[in-house]
Amino acid sequence: MLSYHKTSKLTVRDILDIGSDHLNMTDAPTIADIPMTFLKKLMALNSTARNTQVMQNDFDDPQEDDLYTDCECEDLEVLNPSDVLCLVLHCSDSFLQQEIITKMSMCQFAVPLLLPDSAGPSCTFMLWAMRDIVKKWRPQALADSKGFEENRLVNISMPIFSFVRIGSQKMSKSKILNEILNTTHQHNTFFVYREMECGNIDREISDGLVELAWYFPTGSKSSDIFSEPITVSNLRGDLQTNWAQFSFLAQISIAVFIFTESLDEEQFKLLSRCNNNDTKYYFIMHAATWEDEDSQKFLKMLFPVLKIDHKNIIRKASGANDARLVSKIKQIMTTCLKKFPHRENLEGISEIACEFGFKVDESSEECATAKEAAMKITDEIKEVMEYKKETLRLQGDLWKQLTVLEKELCRMRKQGLESLDNYKSRLIKERHELLKKQSEHNLAEGMMTFILALTTLSQTGRWYFIKWMKYKLDPISRKNLCDLRSKYEEFCPSSWSVNHEELRQLDQKLCDSTLGTEHFLRELGQLYGTEFFMLKNKKINQRKFSNLPEIAADLFLDGFPLELIDGDVSNIPLQWITDVLIELDKKMGGQCRISVITVLGVQSTGKSTLLNTMFGLQFPVASGRCTRGAFMTLIKVKENFQEELDCDFVLVIDTEGLKAPELASLEDSYEHDNELATLVVGLSDIAIVNMSMENTAEMKDILQIVVHAFLRMKDVGKKPTCLFVHQNVSDVSAHTLNSRDRNRFLEQLNEITELAAKMEKKSKVKFSDLMVYDLKEHNWYIPGLWQGTPPMATISSGYSETVNSLKAYLLKYIKENKLEHKAQHICEFLEWIKTLWSAVKHENFIFNFRNSLVAAAYNKLCIRYSQWDWCFRKQVHDSLLTAETTIKNIPLENMNDNTCNTITNDLENIVQEGENAMQKMLQSYYESKTENVHLLEGYRESFQLNVKYLSQELKYYAINKLKDAIRIRKGKYEIQNIQRTYQKHFEEKVTSLLEKCRKEKNHLKDENLKEEFEVMWNASSELSRDKMMKRNVNQEMLQQLKQNMDIKGGFINEKLLSITSLADFKGNDFNMNEKHFEIWDVGQDSKERLRHECYHGVQDLASSLMQRCGDYVKEKISKREDYDKTYTWELLNIINGSLSDKEAAKFHTTSVFELDIKLKILGNSVQSFQMMHDQFIQENDPFLCLQRLKPHYFLIFKNIFQQKDESQHRAKEFCDLGLKPAINDYIYQHLGKEVINHFLNGDSAKIYGSRSFFQYSVLKKLLLKKDFTKYVKYINSYEEFVKTWINEDLQVQYDGSKDLEDLHLNILSSITEKIRLALKNPRSLQSENVESFLKTICRILKKDLVIPQSVTRMIVFHNKTDISQFSRDIDIFLAETKEQIEEEFRSLSFDAIISKVELKPQKELLKKVFGCGRKCPFCKVPCEAGGAEHKEHFASIHRPKGLAKCSWKIGGRLITSTCSLDVNSERFFVNTDTDGKQQPYKEYRTIYPDWSIQPDVNDSCHYWKYVFLEFNRKFADAYTAEAAQFSEDWKGVTEKDALRSLQQQFNVNEE
Repeated sequence: MLSYHKTSKLTVRDILDIGSDHLNMTDAPTIADIPMTFLKKLMALNSTARNTQVMQNDFDDPQEDDLYTDCECEDLEVLNPSDVLCLVLHCSDSFLQQEIITKMSMCQFAVPLLLPDSAGPSCTFMLWAMRDIVKKWRPQALADSKGFEENRLVNISMPIFSFVRIGSQKMSKSKILNEILNTTHQHNTFFVYREMECGNIDREISDGLVELAWYFPTGSKSSDIFSEPITVSNLRGDLQTNWAQFSFLAQISIAVFIFTESLDEEQFKLLSRCNNNDTKYYFIMHAATWEDEDSQKFLKMLFPVLKIDHKNIIRKASGANDARLVSKIKQIMTTCLKKFPHRENLEGISEIACEFGFKVDESSEECATAKEAAMKITDEIKEVMEYKKETLRLQGDLWKQLTVLEKELCRMRKQGLESLDNYKSRLIKERHELLKKQSEHNLAEGMMTFILALTTLSQTGRWYFIKWMKYKLDPISRKNLCDLRSKYEEFCPSSWSVNHEELRQLDQKLCDSTLGTEHFLRELGQLYGTEFFMLKNKKINQRKFSNLPEIAADLFLDGFPLELIDGDVSNIPLQWITDVLIELDKKMGGQCRISVITVLGVQSTGKSTLLNTMFGLQFPVASGRCTRGAFMTLIKVKENFQEELDCDFVLVIDTEGLKAPELASLEDSYEHDNELATLVVGLSDIAIVNMSMENTAEMKDILQIVVHAFLRMKDVGKKPTCLFVHQNVSDVSAHTLNSRDRNRFLEQLNEITELAAKMEKKSKVKFSDLMVYDLKEHNWYIPGLWQGTPPMATISSGYSETVNSLKAYLLKYIKENKLEHKAQHICEFLEWIKTLWSAVKHENFIFNFRNSLVAAAYNKLCIRYSQWDWCFRKQVHDSLLTAETTIKNIPLENMNDNTCNTITNDLENIVQEGENAMQKMLQSYYESKTENVHLLEGYRESFQLNVKYLSQELKYYAINKLKDAIRIRKGKYEIQNIQRTYQKHFEEKVTSLLEKCRKEKNHLKDENLKEEFEVMWNASSELSRDKMMKRNVNQEMLQQLKQNMDIKGGFINEKLLSITSLADFKGNDFNMNEKHFEIWDVGQDSKERLRHECYHGVQDLASSLMQRCGDYVKEKISKREDYDKTYTWELLNIINGSLSDKEAAKFHTTSVFELDIKLKILGNSVQSFQMMHDQFIQENDPFLCLQRLKPHYFLIFKNIFQQKDESQHRAKEFCDLGLKPAINDYIYQHLGKEVINHFLNGDSAKIYGSRSFFQYSVLKKLLLKKDFTKYVKYINSYEEFVKTWINEDLQVQYDGSKDLEDLHLNILSSITEKIRLALKNPRSLQSENVESFLKTICRILKKDLVIPQSVTRMIVFHNKTDISQFSRDIDIFLAETKEQIEEEFRSLSFDAIISKVELKPQKELLKKVFGCGRKCPFCKVPCEAGGAEHKEHFASIHRPKGLAKCSWKIGGRLITSTCSLDVNSERFFVNTDTDGKQQPYKEYRTIYPDWSIQPDVNDSCHYWKYVFLEFNRKFADAYTAEAAQFSEDWKGVTEKDALRSLQQQFNVNEE
């Protein structure tokens, strides 16, 4: 290890990086592992760290004889602890050495002062290594005032007592020292001694090591050993071989105690050289040594040289214990303290060390340069508050004002009577002015030096610089705080006479008087943000500080805490944090995955200490500093453990104490706590709530804050794991005995949760619903930190062991994938910071916020759901086609209820299987834990409902289609029966004519044959003519309308009686008037608003009904079936259903409106239904059908008479009359589906993948085209607009494109191949005759084709051709038929093709992107939620209400405010839903509980602001209103701003 790390030193990161070895803290498995085990235990403050032996295997139970054997294990692998310490220090860099020494000091281990070199006699003076040690004590002079002193160890002037030995020694010098420094009640092992474990191992590299230990008084005269702090040094090894160290100690000490067993001449001569200082020397020996004549002689010879006498000889009597010796030494040391005033601090002693030739660890050039830079800054600081105002200007009053302004922009508390737009515009202007003022500040010299140091120094140099800044700033802050506390004590002698205003000012001064490195780094963030603002507003062209985030990212990566929340103003420098984290992500190659652990708790419950102990971090603790906010530290996971832990870093967030007493008087303290808790809980994967057992009552308030935070996170799928750490519980049985308390604690948590849910207007929830919480596993009881009384207390072994167990548990918990979701990437974490902070600023957490991560995850699920939806629809469509075709092919005699029920049940089963499969896919998607799916937990139920709704919709659709097919099939029974009778009659006549002509044996020419056939046909036609009756559809529909409206009153009936023709009411426009709605009795102002709302609402309702009913009529007409009365009833039901709907009912429509809209819709339908009926008769009248077969029968008659080969002719007839129409029907049944498949898998896949992206694409194209008429249609007739848009997209894709031909050809080729296979089927070829052959063909193809029976009957007529030949002939003509179909298809227009397809692509695509059809109750923007059945409606971007025709009265000025701003304001709304009563916008969900309107965070309305500005006059004209008036901030919005706003709101990144 030593050879490896001579050049490549160990760093703090090397030790603290998380690896699999952190899961268990065990002894070293091999001797080579001892140094690293020592380091890890020390970092965990484990008191057994100096146990440097190899881990022993468990031994079997000892036998009786073994009890008396020697316990020495000569083959034991063990190192001397001092050797291990020297080894790790030699292998560590300066900063790890500091950590080692600091942790040793906390454990009350003696620390090295002089470290022997590994390869030579020289030593290193460990000044730098001890600079981090801070000591607090109470001199006895301050005992009455309860005051204390605090300083860095290297700066404390103390007397030094040195203990050395000369020659070999039986007495344990180190053991005696331990006893000197320990009180009766404390037993710290400061120095390693031979009787302790591993202390008897011979030293190899630590001879010459000088160690220091200290004693600090508590202020108690009865228990203090010494009245002032003292330093005790201990030289390891014989002073004869370590003379330089001894001489140095003699120089700096007020007394040196020399342990000796004997004294010879050589030793005498050596000690005689110590005559040049005033140090007092004392010899400690056994009484027997004094009795030795030689030793006594040389000692007496030293008396005059060392200026000592018999009193300086301390003898330990034979048989005496160490206690009397220790007592004697203490007395001497106490006397020396009183007599000798000489005091030295380590910083001053370092200069003496240099004189002795020792190296000082601060002597490196990097350290010196960094110190010089730091002192250049700190030397200028005289008064902290004044310095901060002059040098750290950007985080002063302007930053505080900006914070207040930004929160007011979100909360709108002080709007008063000012209009919302004007108020917001004024706030934005004020913010701009404040930012401008910030940018005008010149950079102070101190900050210039700070930035120069960070940018020019090396990475190591930067660390030295930050450390030096800390060392120089701390005493300045300490002095300021000490003075202020003294004033505080003077000011508050009694709680009865407190002036609260003066107290508040003093509290503020306490906060303002702290100054640390974080304040300078905070200034960097402000400076960077200000420069960013100036660049954005084109005030500067070039950046000076663009490299600052990279430097901060390096420090963050090295373990330096990064301030997340500026606690002094409760704000986040978002731009700074964003760019630092982005730089970090770049350094990690964009693959930085983190798991986040956060600690929350009351102040002074040991949160920072807990984290520092657990992870070896450097969060500031104690020291009177009241810096507020939250800090983040990054801990790297070792590469070989990253896969197991499934993350690259663990990010630890430490928060300042909640409910801090010194902050309680500040007006924003509670708000600050609430914001802090909400933010850090929202960022957490694991949240540790730290509780002190003495503060449980106060903790209840904190729990309320925390529970509210967890409750808010539940809505977006964030479900952190929660652990409660109960500190200062020392009883080993605490976990068992507190079982009842834990249950009671859970009950309290549930009560708090229930109360919080009511406040947040949520349904009843339990604490475990909000977070992952295990009653047994997630409550940890930790003993107190100190064992004994500080400052001489050591870290409790129970504390360190339990904290280490907690750390291991947390790592195992993450490793075993028990977190609710996978580790998040830095960019995702950053997005959470932005969104949570925005939510915190908006304060009103009734809103369910959706950040870009949630939006992206939701969009992905919507895309996936859309794919499942289409697959399900395709499956049902294909099954339905098969069922319909089967029904059409069922012989009439077999069309019974059993057959129909079987087909229907089969289809229902297919739908149910599809639903089950879709639910499983949804379940699997949620269980996959990918793509941030955990954030969508709140939407799971909605998607499950969507699947059920889709299944019900498809089932209803399919069953109704089947019923229609069965009804139509049965309805045609009589027609086809008549047709069959006619056909049979004519065939008999043709047969008779053939026999007649053959008997006459005349050679008739074609003309004669035709004459004979015509005479026969006409004669037969006269006998069988029986035409279908034509119905008067107008009269039928009018009669149905009268029946429907007969209870509406005399006026309605009177008007209906005067109507003779529904066609008189035909037209595209519905004429609105005020007789169509009623206004109830409200105030005049409200009445005007309601009249305006009702007028436009009823108008939109009428347009919607006309569009919907028009689509229904078109769908029915496209079926080419006969008109049925149910169609009119369905139209009337659609109208009745809409009028009774809650949305329509609020407009209070009248019977006049009901009649007018029904007349309009039926009037538009009557002619279409009449034409539909007439066309059906034309196509299905039996006589007319037979007439169409007449030419074919003549050809058959002629060919048979002339004895021509009928095979080819009949085959061609079969292809032309039977197969061709059936094939065309098959093609158009499947072409729509294939068009949709192709469209969704092509360039349009992304656009039509989700509603949100469709919205984005539409709005972007509208912006680029700037077509006002389309905007009006989009806003006011969204459904119609979308249909038109889809049609245009389809037209662009397929009109004139070869794609449609290819799709057509694929289907055509598929069905012709099926026909060929049927022709070649052995069952077909083995038929006895043509009739049997064709029946077999029809049977094989019965699920695909419907071949007209009249055609097959005609083909069979007198057909005696060879079956094989006939099959081949059909195959030949089938190729011609295929070519004809292709040619005819190519001649059709796109519109003609689309009108023929069974499954309309535009209709199916509309289902994918249109959604539920609900609109925002304020601005009428369409809902974008996935599926058609969801619990909550939302839209990504809302718009000014004036665009939705909103004004205060009919013809009034268009309104510019947006609902996304209103819902966070103090304004009210009045409409039909509130019955004309005022309702606060903030409580809009009491009226519209199923709508979630996001508060406007980032001026998302820029898009619609631009559109409104661009077409203001046109909108006013179109709406018959006055043009809107805009505030100043609107007028600067550009098209580029509009597009950027659109991309931001829809979470789209486009180059």
